[in-house]
Amino acid sequence: MKAAVVHNFNEPLTIEDVPKPTPGPDDVVVKVEASGLCHTDIHAAQGDWPVKPKLPFIPGHEGVGIVESAGRNVKHIKEGDRVAMPWLGYACSTCEYCTSGWETLCEQQQNTGYSIDGGYAEYALSNANYVGLVPDTVNPMEAAPLTCAGVTTYKAVKVSGARSSDLVAVFGIGGLGHLAMQYANVTGATVAAVDLVDEKLTLAKELGATYGFNAATGDAVDEIKKLGGADVAICVAVSPKAFEQAYRSLRRGGTLVFVALPADNYMQLPIFETVLNGIKIVGSIVGTRVDLTETFELHAAGKTRVMYETRKLEQVNESFVEVEKGAVKARLVFDMN
Repeated sequence: MKAAVVHNFNEPLTIEDVPKPTPGPDDVVVKVEASGLCHTDIHAAQGDWPVKPKLPFIPGHEGVGIVESAGRNVKHIKEGDRVAMPWLGYACSTCEYCTSGWETLCEQQQNTGYSIDGGYAEYALSNANYVGLVPDTVNPMEAAPLTCAGVTTYKAVKVSGARSSDLVAVFGIGGLGHLAMQYANVTGATVAAVDLVDEKLTLAKELGATYGFNAATGDAVDEIKKLGGADVAICVAVSPKAFEQAYRSLRRGGTLVFVALPADNYMQLPIFETVLNGIKIVGSIVGTRVDLTETFELHAAGKTRVMYETRKLEQVNESFVEVEKGAVKARLVFDMN
């Protein structure tokens, strides 16, 4: 089968023929229809993070496709089902985190496209207990970004505690941000979108943002403060500077949600103001299997729109460059058909 493979960090991926996987007792083999490009895939291919993938590997944790075969223990998934293969590819199911609804914190977890091969391939192997069923009414090209960008930002809004009376500021309107602001809209909150590109702010307004602020040409923090400050700030921009701006945009008692994972891992955080202003800082990591189901249900109900462009898998290296340059309006999806 054809796959995009990382052999060495910071070198181009190679398109090559690799063996097609066969399912173990608890696995499914999925014929991939669509695979979204997440910035995490680029970090993985470049070895940016402290714990690096074992080489060689196949990236991609927004894979969606049709189950071709299933292992003997698999009962709830059948051949012909359309499933999504998210970042959380496996968790132990028995630790305190798993049994309390926080399997995304399991210390034994395996991650799709990182510690196990992912969806940048014609076929992918997944643990059947951690794939998500995709509703028949959801287009696989749209389901792919929802598998990470969607569920990640849905969870971020969920843990933020955003309410209908709140002002939610979303920093970074791209693959994640254009969905984060829609989930904030679902809560009834007022949304302020912050980005460096006017075209993305125009998109944000089309998708329901009340305000749009360009942090490259103006003082976005000051503009948000003029509105009374944000009750919630969600940062999905891969820049520590954006995190610091998001922090400063908060009103007293506000909540800052960390989502993006910049290669530059640190930001400056004032202790004095954090304590005196009662600021809450929350880290939000992807979402659980229940969160993924809810994400698909919201989309099937017409509550969200996924903005995407398609590419061929053979364009993977050029696509990485597009994303790194910020030249992509929202999300890129590899069409595997």
